Amino acid sequence: MLYISGSFYYYIEKVTEECWEVWSMKIKIEIDEALEEDVVLIQCSRLTEEISAVQRAVSEAAGTMQKFVFYKGNTEYYLMLDEILFFETDENGISAHTRTDAYQIKYRLYELEELLPRFFMRVSKSTILNTNHIYSINRNLTASSVVAFLNTHKQVYVSRYYYKPLISKLEEKRLQL
Repeated sequence: MLYISGSFYYYIEKVTEECWEVWSMKIKIEIDEALEEDVVLIQCSRLTEEISAVQRAVSEAAGTMQKFVFYKGNTEYYLMLDEILFFETDENGISAHTRTDAYQIKYRLYELEELLPRFFMRVSKSTILNTNHIYSINRNLTASSVVAFLNTHKQVYVSRYYYKPLISKLEEKRLQL
């Protein structure tokens, strides 16, 4: 087993004009080739916002690497979640769309909402989209807004009910960069 211990990692965040928040944590990585599955363990004296943020970041990073089984005819495909633009209901069940193709998946939308990482979000009764792939949003005050994706003709309609939460999520992601 190889053991790597990092020094303290300092994170400094501006809370207000006059106040800066500083917190630190020790980062340890243990490499054990005998492990069958990777494990990330967070040890803390109490659950704080900072620890929750670390947990969310690790979960989201792991989520991009998740693979689901998708179907097209009699063939099974194993795609990374980051390749998926959106999931939507259609006459055949639930379809998962990439830039160039569409596949079937054997989950219901409400099940996908529980399984998918945070960068996916429901935007209508029949659609869950990957917020990492949004290229533009054409806002419509009286009807559904339209989300476009880069390098594809595919688009998704966002109902008025989900428009503000979507904009909030995108703003939150922008501020984290």
